[in-house]
Amino acid sequence: MRRREFITLLGGASAAWPLAARAQQTLPVVGYLRTGSRAASSDREAAFREGLGQIGFAEGRNVTIDYRYTENQNDRLSALAADLVRRKVAVIYAGDSTSAVTAKAVTTTIPVIFRVGGDPVQLGLVPSLSQPSGNVTGVSFLNTTTGAIRMHMLHEAVPNAAVMGLLVNPANPLAETDTREAQEAAQKLGLELQVVGASNAQEIDASFATLMQRRVRALVINGNTIFSNRRQQLAILAARHAIPAIYPQRGFPDAGGLMSYGANGVDADRLAGTYVGRMLKGDKPAALPVQQAVKVELVINLITAKALGVTFPLTLLGRADEVIE
Repeated sequence: MRRREFITLLGGASAAWPLAARAQQTLPVVGYLRTGSRAASSDREAAFREGLGQIGFAEGRNVTIDYRYTENQNDRLSALAADLVRRKVAVIYAGDSTSAVTAKAVTTTIPVIFRVGGDPVQLGLVPSLSQPSGNVTGVSFLNTTTGAIRMHMLHEAVPNAAVMGLLVNPANPLAETDTREAQEAAQKLGLELQVVGASNAQEIDASFATLMQRRVRALVINGNTIFSNRRQQLAILAARHAIPAIYPQRGFPDAGGLMSYGANGVDADRLAGTYVGRMLKGDKPAALPVQQAVKVELVINLITAKALGVTFPLTLLGRADEVIE
């Protein structure tokens, strides 16, 4: 190659580099905010990206996703949310109740799409499901409202357990409501309810020691990100202490838990992804009513049931969406 041709080629290439960089910088950025651990959330991320894809967005091609997890250190959450605001992301996706409340508190201008397992009106996220107004809307799935049903189902499975436990994360904005509903359900069933709190791995271990001291014979696990991230730990502890337990999502029986009843949280991530995509297309949060993910499933693990000596009544088995054998 002649020297002049080489210089011309080099000059053209160098001119193209900043253009490519500028093109990359023009991609809209979605701030992905969540408590818990990213390592335990791959299925939720995949569902979220699938929802984005349904609206025509693919990570790295025409959208960038900035993932921010607390890694189970929730005192970092406000700083993570504020940093997304400083970065001027196009949309903030808040993947749980605590993240949603935090995101709403740090911005009134950036659209916030939430995915919560309770009533967003009660959480103060929106004034109305049909008319959210402001910069916040999203997806709500039936987690809190199924708490009392979980207690009834567990009572069917272990009718001789007169003392039941409820494990909650006291840092969850819905913990007080969930506890009150569980207490009302226990009273109607004539059961004694022992409420124990845990907000990290060490406290989960300690909570089972407390449950044993209080002679708890069956356990309801409340819905929360910290518990979802620690589902294997919870299943192992329940097996070690021979406590039949019911969980809020199907991932727990897959990890060795006895049974679960609740909404499909991964499906809620997918729905929320479609809403984030619509924000990127130019829709406004106030114009999009809160979606409600209503797919609820009962999953029973008969392998664990045999190990715990639990015999499920046919009426309960017949209602199961899936039985693990």
